[in-house]
Amino acid sequence: MKRRIINIDEEKCNGCGACANACHEGAIGMADGKARLLRDDYCDGLGDCLPACPTGAITFIEREAAAYDEAAVLANRAQKAKKSSAPLPCGCPGSMARSLKKPAAVTVKAKPAHTPSQLSQWPVQIQLAPINAPYFDGASLLIAADCTAYAYADMHADFIRGRIALIGCPKLDSADHSEKLTEILRRNDIKDVTVVRMEVPCCGGIELAAKKAILQSGKDIPCRVTTISVSGEIL
Repeated sequence: MKRRIINIDEEKCNGCGACANACHEGAIGMADGKARLLRDDYCDGLGDCLPACPTGAITFIEREAAAYDEAAVLANRAQKAKKSSAPLPCGCPGSMARSLKKPAAVTVKAKPAHTPSQLSQWPVQIQLAPINAPYFDGASLLIAADCTAYAYADMHADFIRGRIALIGCPKLDSADHSEKLTEILRRNDIKDVTVVRMEVPCCGGIELAAKKAILQSGKDIPCRVTTISVSGEIL
């Protein structure tokens, strides 16, 4: 049948992954650093992905395409949700949620005092984090792109201290972070959200996921976004 469906211009696509995160149907995926329409029958033609594209790489066209299959979309979504919530096959203790107690700084001989980590919980990866945990109650939540801690030298002192930290990469992680973040915000009493991202376009996905999660949670949660340059400066 001939119908309205999205078209992705690979030359304009910068590989940020924002459209894949915005597509509720799972019609868009990332391959070789570019967005791809994975299946015609997953695309409903409504265009939730269009506003997310920072380069205008996504447009609508009329062409022969399989009809939108809502049942297949729902089945695929359920399979992904089951996979993301399933325990690791190894039962890895590294994913166990826990609070971390911080020792005081210690000076050893003539060496400068060790600066203690400000991380107050584990795990920190969004994909591994529990949906419910005692440390979420009344917490200020930090949602940060992986690279920010490497680029910004004072990440612990300026952003992690006093916050519950969750990190992820919108380009390399396979999951839609907004779904997990929505449940964390919905099921816990989160006081406010701070997003720290890099200046590169693909990092817009972590900001988009956080804002989408706040909206979908149905709560009025204050959100502040800080952008870090590749040279390690706050922009």
